[in-house]
Amino acid sequence: MIKRPLALKIAWRYLMAPKSHGAVSAISIISVVGVAVATAAIVIVLSVFNGFKFHLNARLDSLTADVTVLPSYGKTIENGDSLAEALNGFPGVAVAMSEVADNALVIAGSKEMPVKLKGVNPEIFSQITMIDSLLLDGKSVNLNSEKQASVAVGVAQRLGMYAAGDTLFLFAPKRHGRVNMANPLASFLTDSIEVTSIFRSMQNEFDENTVICDIETARQLFQYDTEATSIQIKALPGVRQPALASQLQELLGDDYIVKDRLQQQEVNFRMVAIEKWITFILLTFILVIASFNIISTLCMIILDKGNALHTLSNIGMNRRKIGAIFWWESILITLIGAAFGLVSGVIISLIQEKYGLIKLAGDPESLIITAYPVRVEWLDLGITMVPIIIIGLVTAWISDSFAKGRLKP
Repeated sequence: MIKRPLALKIAWRYLMAPKSHGAVSAISIISVVGVAVATAAIVIVLSVFNGFKFHLNARLDSLTADVTVLPSYGKTIENGDSLAEALNGFPGVAVAMSEVADNALVIAGSKEMPVKLKGVNPEIFSQITMIDSLLLDGKSVNLNSEKQASVAVGVAQRLGMYAAGDTLFLFAPKRHGRVNMANPLASFLTDSIEVTSIFRSMQNEFDENTVICDIETARQLFQYDTEATSIQIKALPGVRQPALASQLQELLGDDYIVKDRLQQQEVNFRMVAIEKWITFILLTFILVIASFNIISTLCMIILDKGNALHTLSNIGMNRRKIGAIFWWESILITLIGAAFGLVSGVIISLIQEKYGLIKLAGDPESLIITAYPVRVEWLDLGITMVPIIIIGLVTAWISDSFAKGRLKP
């Protein structure tokens, strides 16, 4: 049986035993509750940010490839089709596809708008992304004929298209030659394309201005032959995307930039991470403020137990051991509060994750998620304990010093 130090036994007794003044007992409880509430708040808020990150990552599955290969210099990859075909045989790659993406102008009736035109192989694109599950109207984008396109919901709204079947006229500036100011239209290449479907991915970068067509139509409009602006890759099941991207980067060298899905959305994830840890710092300050209650509580306990401390001193306990009593007292208050906070924070987070009791403000029909998303990550619990341990040690040192100061050397 492990024997507890005498100072720890006395500290536990002082903490749990009734005080001579009821206010001291009340303040002791408030100190524990303060630490518990601040700790629970940290756990819950970090879990909410984890939930938003998880949902953001899940949404990226819809139209973002597992791995993307981009040129290090310029806009295009020479012989993109050959590179995609070569990567199809690389270990861990399920399928690779050339993509041509650039800006174009579209006109439908009397309305026009700039768009991001993405030329893809429709059959392979359906394997790499979840485009078929995003369609609001129209056929599958897995088409064999050319001159057909799927447009984002934002494009459909701005151009006044409410169903598939309309025709879009495409305009792109010629890559070579001089601009004829007398006839500006001669400086553009034009084409027409039939809208066969409308999609919504719930991602602004795609839903706002994206038009997806077959790659041959895009190459004709942008005057490309076998070039590609990127190579889109789907990983085999069970293959880690970061590891595959790293292997491809090593294979292809400095002429190419290889990004996994998270790196393609680095800005979005960085913003979530920054907000998460800034919030963590702010809540830690609240925890620091709550620790002042611990110091005031221990000072009042020291004053309340003044006669007992002198008795301990008279029977031979030195100042160091008496100070250790209140060192342990501070540690106990901090750990008890932290334990209650961690447990309650995890329980509340798991309840919210399962039942979604706390709803997001706004019209449920227009929201992607209706309740605050929550995801508990055990690493965050360890990170939460770091400031708690530091605060406990600092308050323990202050309490130790104050107790020693109350006794004669």
